[in-house]
Amino acid sequence: MRLEGKVALVTGASRGIGEAIARSFAAEGAKVIIASRKIEGLTAVADAINADYPDSVFPKACHMGHQDQIDELFSWASETIGTPQILVNNAATNPYFGPMLDTPEGAWDKTFEVNVKGYFSAIKAVATRLIDEGLPGSIINVSSIYGLRGAALQGVYGMTKAAVVSMGRTLAVELGPANIRVNTICPGLVETKFASVIVNTPEFSKVYTDRDPLGRWAQPEEIAGIAVYLASDESSYTTGQEFVIDGGYINAG
Repeated sequence: MRLEGKVALVTGASRGIGEAIARSFAAEGAKVIIASRKIEGLTAVADAINADYPDSVFPKACHMGHQDQIDELFSWASETIGTPQILVNNAATNPYFGPMLDTPEGAWDKTFEVNVKGYFSAIKAVATRLIDEGLPGSIINVSSIYGLRGAALQGVYGMTKAAVVSMGRTLAVELGPANIRVNTICPGLVETKFASVIVNTPEFSKVYTDRDPLGRWAQPEEIAGIAVYLASDESSYTTGQEFVIDGGYINAG
C-alpha cells in the first residue's frame, strides 16, 4: 500500500499504459482519477478496477488538447476527490505516420497541442494547487525512446516526446524547492492500440524485435511498475530523470 492516502490523476487512461498505471496505483491504495476524451471507455476501466479495489477509481472525460476542459478537470478533482499529489501525463496522439517533410500542418499542430501543451497545462494546474496548499507532489511524464533518438516516419511525434524530456528536466529544477518532483518514463514499443500499426505490421515490428535484446515488445503492465516507484515515497530523492523501459533496444546496435 505504497500510495495509501494519496490522490493520483492519470491521463489517457481508457486503455493501454494509462489503464495499467491506474490499476497499479489503485492496488497500492491510491484514489485514482482517470481522464480521457470519451467517458464510455473510462467508465468501463473504472468499473473493472473498482471491482477489484472498491471505490478507488473515478472517471472524468477531458480532452487534454483543450485548455478549458483541463481547467474544469482539475477544479472538479480538487473539489470532489482532493488535489492530486500524483500526476501522470500519458495522453498522447500521433495522427500522421510517414516522412517528416510530408507532415500535414494540421497533424503537426494537433500533435504538439496534445503531447506538449496538454502536458504543460496539466502540470501547471496541479503544481500551482500543490504550492498553494503546501503539499509535496510527484509528476510523471510519459515520453518515448523516440524522444531520445531518431524517429523515422514518426518525426513530429518524436519531436514532441523530446520536448517532454526537456520540459521534465527544467520543471524538476524549478519545482524542486516546492518538493514537487518531475520524472519521465521513456517506453519502447508497447503492445497497445496506440502502437497497433507497428505491432500488427510484420515488417515494422520485426525491425524492433530483431534489434531488441529481449526479442519482443512490452505489455502495458511492464511500464506500470516504474510509475508506482516514481509516485511513491521510495523515490523521494529522484527528480529530473528519464527512465528508459525498452528491453535494451536503445542501447543495442
